[in-house]
Amino acid sequence: MSKSADIAALFNQYVMHTYSPSVTLTSGHGCKVRDADGKTYLDFTAGIAVLNVGHTHAKVVKAVQDQAAALIHSSNLFYTPNQALLAQRLSKLSLGGKCFFCNSGAEANEAMVKLARLWGHEKGKFEVITMRNSFHGRTLAMCAATGQSKVQKGFDPLPLGFAHAAFNDLESVRGLVNARTVAVMVEAVQGEGGLIPATPEFMTGVRKLCDEKGLLMLCDEIQCGMGRTGHWFGWQKYGIKPDAFTLAKSLASGVPMGALVAAPSLSDVFHPGNHASTFGGNPLACATALAVIDVIEEEGLVKRAGEAGALFREGLQALVDKYEKAIEVRGEGLMLGLVVEGPAKDVVTACREMGLLCCTAGENVVRFLPPLNAKDDELEEALEMVGDALEQVYHPES
Repeated sequence: MSKSADIAALFNQYVMHTYSPSVTLTSGHGCKVRDADGKTYLDFTAGIAVLNVGHTHAKVVKAVQDQAAALIHSSNLFYTPNQALLAQRLSKLSLGGKCFFCNSGAEANEAMVKLARLWGHEKGKFEVITMRNSFHGRTLAMCAATGQSKVQKGFDPLPLGFAHAAFNDLESVRGLVNARTVAVMVEAVQGEGGLIPATPEFMTGVRKLCDEKGLLMLCDEIQCGMGRTGHWFGWQKYGIKPDAFTLAKSLASGVPMGALVAAPSLSDVFHPGNHASTFGGNPLACATALAVIDVIEEEGLVKRAGEAGALFREGLQALVDKYEKAIEVRGEGLMLGLVVEGPAKDVVTACREMGLLCCTAGENVVRFLPPLNAKDDELEEALEMVGDALEQVYHPES
């Protein structure tokens, strides 16, 4: 057996089967990773939109090493400088308010919903309108918030307090508003839902509707935040500001971390005892996130995501023009999807055989999430492999 097979066998014996892993990865740098048997791949999953600055970026590695040697954890019973500095950076980049730190995207979204409910409690408001085809996490409450039945199946009864409107359909949202409604929660780009961007009319319309009805506008930036769409945060494209938004995934480049970022009007709703997180915002995670922000700023990666995304989109569109069963390119920046006829997993498997790692988003979308600092030649190499994969899947005898 190969080293990869040995590790896979051990994994399958002792790890719960909640994923279906393929390659056994042991190291990575920049846009490339290596498996246990020495094969190198281009990684266009980036840890599912986590490694926006690439694998083992020198500045991020140094931040982890230095902080681990100083103080990894202290709990939130004590002040730590990194948490204060990170909150300041995120506030100045966005809404000018305050932050709450946790460990994951689902936790960040839970915190945002709790904040909204606490804000609306005295008025009897608690219901959050989310979108069909959305994805907000896998806790019970976030399963209920997610507008996909496949995520909810088997976990009844789910928590109450969520209604699902049609994405990019303002009248559908308006039709669900009632006396119990406290907020509307939306992704600027639906990631797990198929790389579908919100339309400008929809986002500006939701903001206006929330203002008219006295509701909160909440944005889930777990996958599309931290520069991936060509903006620091996906909502910035639309010229509006939400009342609060969430971050996770790419915030600390693989060190587990989530954040709730609130506008000043919501920044003092939580009080001690309302919400908490033992590990949230610990010194190690915050030091890493500060390094990530430094790298994105110093290397101009927000702008780069837009430019590289345009280049990669153009290449994918050429493949759509060439292959009848490649239907459409969707997404923003370096958060792109190729819609195909039939199972996307077949194309993903073929890409992997060529040496390119990508993933699916639903049944028929191949999802590409490269690091924001992927080089032009890496993008071009990836496009060649996607083309070879499409040829293999759709024209196997040619």
